[in-house]
Parts: sequence; structure tokens; C-alpha cells
Amino acid sequence: MKLSDVIASLGVIILLIAFLLNLYKKMSANSRGYTALNFVGAAMCGISSYMISFYPFVVLESIWAGFALVSFFNVPRGTRDVNK
Repeated sequence: MKLSDVIASLGVIILLIAFLLNLYKKMSANSRGYTALNFVGAAMCGISSYMISFYPFVVLESIWAGFALVSFFNVPRGTRDVNK
């Protein structure tokens, strides 16, 4: 398994964990934890796509990571990870 495969696999796992935590109401989509997981996962997927020169996904994942990063800083302080 190449390094790009390992990075992509970890990134996808992180994105799926965030999705499942939100789906099962363990983490709010408005929480810093959720947006942090989205940023890290998308960034890792983008890096791995760059490593294999698959540029459509570099663009997609870069935009995803960018929006997640902006959302991270727009989440009000004190926002909890658990839905109410």
C-alpha cells in the first residue's frame, strides 16, 4: 500500500466518523469537533489526491477543507459536541 493510499484511507475514515457521530446525534454539525474532523479528513483526502495527481478531487477536497476551516472559526465559543 502506497503512502497516498494510507493518507486517503485515514482521511475517509475521519470523514465517516464525523458523519456517523452526527447521524447518531453524538456530535452536532455546528460543533467545533465536527468541523475539525471535516477539515482534517478533507485535507488528508486532498493531499492524497494531489500525491496521485488526481486534480478534480484536489479541488473538491480543498474547497471542503476550506469551508470546514471557516466554519470552525465561526462556531460560537462554548458550543457543545452533543445535540440538545
